[in-house]
Formats: sequence, C-alpha cells, structure tokens
Amino acid sequence: QVQLVESGGGLVQAGGSLRLSCAASGRTFSSYVMGWFRQAPGKEREFVAVISRSGGSTDYADSVKGRFTISRDNAKNTVYLQMNSLKPEDTAVYYCAADLWTYYSGSYYSRYGMHYWGKGTLVTVSS
Repeated sequence: QVQLVESGGGLVQAGGSLRLSCAASGRTFSSYVMGWFRQAPGKEREFVAVISRSGGSTDYADSVKGRFTISRDNAKNTVYLQMNSLKPEDTAVYYCAADLWTYYSGSYYSRYGMHYWGKGTLVTVSS
C-alpha cells in the first residue's frame, strides 16, 4: 500500500502560479500510476491530471489543458502539479491519488477515480 502526502497549496492571485507536490511512501513508487483530482466547495470531486508509471504518458481535464502540467520524479517518490495562469474557478482542495500498474486515459479516471488518496491541500485563487 502507498501513503500520499500533498503540499504546496495556498492563496494566489488570479493569473499566478503554484506547484503542488505529493510525496509517496510505502510500496515502490514506480509501480503506481499517479493522478491529481480536485473538489471545489459544493461540487463533486473531479479529475485533473494523470501520469503513467514512467512519466511518458499524461492526460488532463479539458479545463486545465495548456495551464497545468503533471510530472513525477521516481527517484524522489514524488509527483508534481505545476499550475499556471490560475483562475478563481481553480479554487479547490487538490488531492493526490494513485493506482497500481495500468495507465488509462483521463476519462477512465473521471469515472472510476483511483484507489489510494492523500488528504488534500487547499488552493485558493483570488480575483
């Protein structure tokens, strides 16, 4: 099993940037497909981005394409989410998540989520 701890959230003005990190411990990090999800107040959780075990494949929600970048460093057991050109509608609790072995497209994770979750980090974008 894997344990996930997010960091890097905070308050930022619209148009600004933040980088979220997720540190993993437990089973071999490179065994996991990693993802980011978010939940805004009063809304359901939604898929944001996913990255394959090697980092060679990624997929994004349409709402963040061109603005957010997911990456991973398997030597550091860490996955990142670089968020640029932030908008007030990006305000949410951001969750790191993981699934073993098989990489699927973002539409799959939008529907089924992932098995392992962190506790989340709050991102607030002011207008």
